[in-house]
Amino acid sequence: MHPGFGVYVHIPFCAKKCDYCAFATFTDRHQLTSDYLAAMRKHIRRSVANGMPRASSVFVGGGTPTLVPANELMSVLEEIPLAIGAEVTVECNPDDITLVMMQTFRAGGVNRVSIGVQSTVDHVLKSLGRTHNPENVQRAVSYVREAGFKTFNLDIIYGAAGETVDDWSRTVSDVVALDPPHVSAYGLTVEPNTALATQPTRHPDDDDQADKYIIVDEVFAANGLTNYEISNWAKPDHECEHNSLYWQQGNYEGFGSAAHAHQDGRRWWNVRTPERYIELVMAGESPESSSETLDAQTRKREALQLLVRTREGVPINSFSDADREEMSELLEQREGQIVLTRAGRLLANEVALRLIDTV
Repeated sequence: MHPGFGVYVHIPFCAKKCDYCAFATFTDRHQLTSDYLAAMRKHIRRSVANGMPRASSVFVGGGTPTLVPANELMSVLEEIPLAIGAEVTVECNPDDITLVMMQTFRAGGVNRVSIGVQSTVDHVLKSLGRTHNPENVQRAVSYVREAGFKTFNLDIIYGAAGETVDDWSRTVSDVVALDPPHVSAYGLTVEPNTALATQPTRHPDDDDQADKYIIVDEVFAANGLTNYEISNWAKPDHECEHNSLYWQQGNYEGFGSAAHAHQDGRRWWNVRTPERYIELVMAGESPESSSETLDAQTRKREALQLLVRTREGVPINSFSDADREEMSELLEQREGQIVLTRAGRLLANEVALRLIDTV
């Protein structure tokens, strides 16, 4: 299936920087909001005039998109031409969600939201450097439903310092009780230049994370959520189109500071700070900071590394006969493709090293 065309919109403002976050986000630039959104509108209009395709998916991430006035954010999305049936997602902080905000999003064409839950256990949230109140998650989900959203995602993270298996089990059952159509569950990773990176005693343990992954996969499977990529589970027809576009190496445009874009093997990204982004766009210049172009061989290899993480899997000849036999507990054959077993998903990076370029 052809992946379509995506648009990513980056909102770089945050109330507080989470300890594990390596994204280009800023807690002290809120005064730039109006100028920044105006620059994004101008940048989008320029790209449309230059022939940007209609978007089959739009994803507004950050940062914290819900810190921006909802009607102003919708004025940015209005500039993006959409394909029929396009998926339009906005990331939301549960503390910020109100019914009026969700109604404004719906009226502005948003049809999916992604709520950053991370954990429903207080001390785990504190360990992650998160500030929201777990009770707000339930209220946020009720507002999302009341505003008429048919699909939404809950994001959770496992492996924080001090998080017991019982803590994680509680988060997983709390999430399932909300009956979400889609959940993303990520193992905490230590990114360079984050608060977490400087504190080795708080780094996650691989065995602990593996145990927690098995718990989440078993509970979700028992509740009608199917794993369709290592960290993503969905009910039928609620898979995230925008993520799938990334996994299929689709083309996408990025608007905002530090936003990434891709076209046919060429990847580029915008300047990192909102000030510089505003300055360049308003001066009629390109905000592109840097780029890379992948050769055909690298693209093929990357395609397999992405696909092996999904339930569609990779062609059988992507592994040698000897490797298939050696990794028989990690791989299974399904409809002429090789897919990862649950044990294989836990060792996906190691499995990916054995791929043979066949795409």
